[in-house]
Amino acid sequence: MSGPELTYLVRQPLIAQQHPPVIILLHGVGGNEKNLFQYADMMPPEYLVIAPRAPLVKGVDSYAWFTVHFAMGKPVINPEEAEQSRLILTSFISYVIEKYNASSANIYLAGFSQGAIMCYSVALTHPGLIKGIAALSGRVLPEIKPLVRSSETLSKLKILISYGTDDNKLPVYYASDAKDYIETLHIPVTYIEWPGTGHLVNREIIGKMVEWMKR
Repeated sequence: MSGPELTYLVRQPLIAQQHPPVIILLHGVGGNEKNLFQYADMMPPEYLVIAPRAPLVKGVDSYAWFTVHFAMGKPVINPEEAEQSRLILTSFISYVIEKYNASSANIYLAGFSQGAIMCYSVALTHPGLIKGIAALSGRVLPEIKPLVRSSETLSKLKILISYGTDDNKLPVYYASDAKDYIETLHIPVTYIEWPGTGHLVNREIIGKMVEWMKR
């Protein structure tokens, strides 16, 4: 087993299992592995909780999965960096399964903003690897769509989309666009909009995500 390509935090399952289910928490641009790991105590006790740090350094305690600029009010990404992070995460998931003897059939990804984007990118291109994703305030990259597998292989994937109606960074239409696209792939989608300003995640949002996971 090769070592991980990403630094990460881990919470071991609070209820021991031979092959624990896993939830991997992906932070947004400018954040780090601690951002979503602060909610590890809210995750179901039987889960192994992993929070990796994105590979690109932006500053002190500040990392990204890919470079993004906002030109003319729209995000413009570095597609090569996004693709490299997708491949790194795919490899990292396999590492986690082997390292922690985890259940390969029960892997969830949950991400905020750029982390949500990476959830989409990994799950839609490797559907057999992921049971479900929770995409919190993120979008589906147009660049990933040519790599998306056929709808038949995606049919067992479950997706939660959660978005603030007054998001001032990535407007809510990105959520409805993602929902419409995913439905064309015949994937079950749970869609939640919540009122409020700002581009953020909090305990209430995470609580709804955990409720969805338990269902």
